[in-house]
Amino acid sequence: MKTLIRGATVVTANEQDTIIPDADVVVDNNIISYVGPKKEWVEDFAKVINGRGKLVAPGFVNAHGHAAMSLLRSLADDVPLMYWLEKRIWPVEAKLKREDVYWGTMLAILEMIKGGTTTFTDMYFFMDQVAEATEETGIRAVLARGLVGIGHMSEQGLEESQQFVENWQGGADGRISTMLGPHAPYTCPPDYLKRVLALQEKLDVPVQIHLCETRDEVDRIQKEHGVTPVELVRDTGLFQAPVIAAHCVHLTVDDIDILREFDVRVAHNPGSNLKLGSGISPVPDLLKRGITVGLGTDGAASNNNLDMMEEMRLAALLHKGSRMDPTAITARQALAMGTRESAQALFLEDVGTIEAGMKADLIMMDLQKPHLTPQHDLVAHLVYAAQPSDITLVMVNGRILMEDGNLTTMDEEKILFQAQQRALHLVEEKEDD
Repeated sequence: MKTLIRGATVVTANEQDTIIPDADVVVDNNIISYVGPKKEWVEDFAKVINGRGKLVAPGFVNAHGHAAMSLLRSLADDVPLMYWLEKRIWPVEAKLKREDVYWGTMLAILEMIKGGTTTFTDMYFFMDQVAEATEETGIRAVLARGLVGIGHMSEQGLEESQQFVENWQGGADGRISTMLGPHAPYTCPPDYLKRVLALQEKLDVPVQIHLCETRDEVDRIQKEHGVTPVELVRDTGLFQAPVIAAHCVHLTVDDIDILREFDVRVAHNPGSNLKLGSGISPVPDLLKRGITVGLGTDGAASNNNLDMMEEMRLAALLHKGSRMDPTAITARQALAMGTRESAQALFLEDVGTIEAGMKADLIMMDLQKPHLTPQHDLVAHLVYAAQPSDITLVMVNGRILMEDGNLTTMDEEKILFQAQQRALHLVEEKEDD
């Protein structure tokens, strides 16, 4: 099946930041086969989409998150991370059932598709339900069963991780990729991380981990082990595997050297880090060292939305303001972090740009809006001015998931009802205990 998007302005988000006005985009099944000047086509297309007055860009790639935590949105706000986890979040998560995770994930995917996200990352539990939601809705995902190396579930977690990878790697017509997901150095002791590495070597999949998110985490690891969290993970050998590390807020110069040496990719989560008062990741320094940095929202319980447009804007503004340097992170860098750099951080080679040969994961936006007029710089508009409501079409793997605001694979009313009822039930159970 071939689809033609005709006469749009294309922001490719490639390495050259190429923008093509009055362009045609041809999608052949799930691959972009042509991007370039408008042509007179002699072949027939199954669908022709009018791109006049529209912008085509890569779908956003959310490099870190916990989708089902959308059920916990606004449950616990304005508290530090460890209190947030230990007193508010973990007690409720202990009550989650498989069906809760499924509907929480569906709610997250609903929000993400409407916001232009075409690939998301997840580290959680009951991951079969997350994969099923991914398969049903048509979105692309990189999924990991979260691992905690202390307590009675540590062994079971490794077994479930192996089974999940074996069952779902390459699933949903290739839209699902899998990883291993040790939670963090403070919940996964060194010996456990070594077991994760052994499993990674067996399964040959990447690893995602939370790292140096708060000052308390760094202080705790240094007190217990005499090294920084980055040094601790290095010493376990885990960095021999392909690793994406979420947060990386509190890093020493030596830590940055280690990340660069082992090509550890980073998922920057500015909204979550700000809201939890965790700090500001030294992203400009990471970029200067050639470290790949993508963008993530984290979970909706600590953000509190899954809006990648907002994350791009925050990533640019936060570092400009904190460093008193308007060039610290440019609009083009922020867009790259939300698209191709996030894809590279997730070890995905065929998404993140609008170029021939790439997977057909794209969005189309209406430019005929007051806040997008005049159109001097469309990349600046994407980062500093655009809103999710501007998005008119979302395509993943060549399949249209939203067109003119209408979802094609999801029942929004049913999802909102199920999510609301299940979230309230979780809170009622918590209050009854």
